[in-house]
Amino acid sequence: MRADRTTPEMPLDPVGKRVSCAGERATVRYVGHVPPYEGLWLGVEWDNPERGKHDGSHEGMQYFTCRNPKGGSFVRPVKVSFGVDFLTAFYMTYQFNTEKVLSEEISISSKRVEWFAVQERRFESLPSIVLNHCEVNGPGAAGEIRKTAPNVQWLDLSGSLVSTWEDVAAITEQLENLEGLQLSVNRISLTSDPWAHRRAFSNLKVLALNRCDFTWLQILECAPMWPQLEDLSVQNNNITELQRPEGVLETLKCLNLSCNPLMQESVCRLSTLPRLEQLDLSSTRLSFIQLEDAAQEYGAPDEGELKKPEPFALKNKLLKITFVFPDDTGQKPIEKKLPASMVVQKVKGLLHRLLKVPSSDLRLTYTSHKMLGTEFDIDGDLKTLQFYSIEDGDQVLVRWS
Repeated sequence: MRADRTTPEMPLDPVGKRVSCAGERATVRYVGHVPPYEGLWLGVEWDNPERGKHDGSHEGMQYFTCRNPKGGSFVRPVKVSFGVDFLTAFYMTYQFNTEKVLSEEISISSKRVEWFAVQERRFESLPSIVLNHCEVNGPGAAGEIRKTAPNVQWLDLSGSLVSTWEDVAAITEQLENLEGLQLSVNRISLTSDPWAHRRAFSNLKVLALNRCDFTWLQILECAPMWPQLEDLSVQNNNITELQRPEGVLETLKCLNLSCNPLMQESVCRLSTLPRLEQLDLSSTRLSFIQLEDAAQEYGAPDEGELKKPEPFALKNKLLKITFVFPDDTGQKPIEKKLPASMVVQKVKGLLHRLLKVPSSDLRLTYTSHKMLGTEFDIDGDLKTLQFYSIEDGDQVLVRWS
């Protein structure tokens, strides 16, 4: 094998950093030589273990370890991206050419319209920022996020390259009005001192950590960072056992544990959450919930409090979704009730019948009633509505070419 001597700019200590390579995400576990091949190699552990080839060993030598025996690979540094800082990703996504607007020779009335458009798009007034899958790896220059977009209330960093909670906190501490944070599809290493980052999340009320490969115990270890959290979603994290929350998550009202293979006997440990109002346990394989733990702590329920369970009905799984058409002002919104397990391909088939537009031409996004003003991509035809965390009352935006 011929050595690849081209080495891109890397962090001083790449081990533990997140990288992207050919559309896949991975964590660097080793940097160095791999004899008999020349040059520098990165040993990476893939988020998707099917992408790997081995367990971090080569010709009998163990260079790093992986949780999955086929989750590792060696790649050349030139093949990976370590991402960009927050503001670089932000400007790449949001910047527009104001010089062209202001240099055009147009009438006074038209100029007022153009100036108004520029004013409306000032970064200082942005209420939300969506940088999902934009390879954000950290905050960048100190204090610049606060200067650029100080009024952001909702932030989407799902599928980024942040590697630690310190990276996340360095971003959010500059967004003092932040109430909602989307961090799904990341691999974030635990912090040694979560209490040190409480100020960075002091106003946070909504947090999504879906598909982040966390255990419930790790969630509880991080929880001191979120003193005002009301809504937490940890779907698809392979959580099996629920430990009892002690002195954390005391403001939590909504908890989404769906799509985790939960152990039957551990669910009632959540009874110590004093303000919990909604608990989503869908697709967890639970057939019933034991009340013994709760009864021991709070006493048995009165006879009048016990209600005969209602028979299962399909409507219990239906989502009320409103389809809107932002590029076709003549098309009225369409409201439908669809099962959460419905795959996107069938949704497009339904829209094809309603709109007479080929399914292959349809592009779907959605907005959540919990994060107004933010659009999320729906880009996998074989994935379900539930996979995208679409909930009852959300809007799906339909566009076509």
